[in-house]
Amino acid sequence: MITETERLTDDVVLRPASLDDAEVLARAFRRSRDHLSPWDPVRPESFYSTEGQAERLRAQAEKSAVGLVAPWLLWDEGAGEVAGAITLSHISPSPLLSANLGYWIDVTYAGRGLATAAARAVCRSADERLGLHRVEAGTLLENSASQRVLAKCGFEEFGLAGEYLHINGAWRDHRLFQRILNDRIP
Repeated sequence: MITETERLTDDVVLRPASLDDAEVLARAFRRSRDHLSPWDPVRPESFYSTEGQAERLRAQAEKSAVGLVAPWLLWDEGAGEVAGAITLSHISPSPLLSANLGYWIDVTYAGRGLATAAARAVCRSADERLGLHRVEAGTLLENSASQRVLAKCGFEEFGLAGEYLHINGAWRDHRLFQRILNDRIP
């Protein structure tokens, strides 16, 4: 389980998500609903509620406790608001030593370089604390902003996945990226 907090900017830190974050996380998702909808699956109304986020955070905590997921929030300390989230999921042990990276930024924080700063920090943690060898991420073909984030963080495109995820009401093709973190022997 990841427990460290890292400063990304003067006012935003990267910290582990906790069960206490349900209300502020729900508020951020409601605020960013239209902004995120082109990149997200269709979500039930309950997803945008405090109860829905509490259920989601509980499920993440269970997976985190057994090393399958590592969820963080980008937290604006001054405003007491969620600025975004970033998660390593599908964490695989040796010999693969890999995980999937996913992230989103709240609409009011977009364009400030937070996704790049958070992805760099999480890749460092994946390497130094989790001992992973590789991190993978996928983007919709037209999500050039997310592709720029990944490129700035040292990810390289390695393929296309047809009808990869059901996003915004349809099965959508994705560009696949990876970053090799180290060459350590498992």
